Amino acid sequence: MSAEPDRDEWVTRLRGDSDVRDAAIEELRGIILRGLSRSLNHRYGGCLQAEDVVQDALLKILDSLDRFEGRSRFTTWAMTVATRVGISELRRKHCQDVSLDSLKPEESMKIEVEDEEEASPEQRMDRKFLTQKLKNLISSELSDKQKIAVRALLEGMPVEEIASRTGSNRNAVYKLIHDARLKLRDGFEQAGIVADDVTTIFA
Repeated sequence: MSAEPDRDEWVTRLRGDSDVRDAAIEELRGIILRGLSRSLNHRYGGCLQAEDVVQDALLKILDSLDRFEGRSRFTTWAMTVATRVGISELRRKHCQDVSLDSLKPEESMKIEVEDEEEASPEQRMDRKFLTQKLKNLISSELSDKQKIAVRALLEGMPVEEIASRTGSNRNAVYKLIHDARLKLRDGFEQAGIVADDVTTIFA
């Protein structure tokens, strides 16, 4: 079955009269709940249940219907949106228990990348390569302060929280992260990888 009929069916139902819309939302809720239960269980020690974020995920999906272009199945796209919502909430909860002391610059950094169902084997290999390249650049090119700030950011810690815990201010943290990103971009470009390539692989 092509993606377009699937798109028409779901979008039409989700924009339909109340009874049709409610039934479609309830069906989608079940799909999202099952999918999130699988995708969130082993992340950050399983500190979040799917039920905790399914409502927010549904709201995000409904608000984003205009962005669905039908290039994949609707349910695949919806699960991608929901997983991003879930991971954002996981990181928020996780970073509440993370101390900056635990983010030592010499430790190996764990970087999680969503393994979307529609990604081709080539895309998955590219993501794996770029993820390892990113970790290597962080290790070799960033100062200790930049490593800690980037690690905290990747752990989901807001800039304001990083500033508060380091006794700094938001502008100083933004400058630290901005300079770190420039170093990482230069490192990728020296390896023959342009910013657009990275954006495409991780889109």
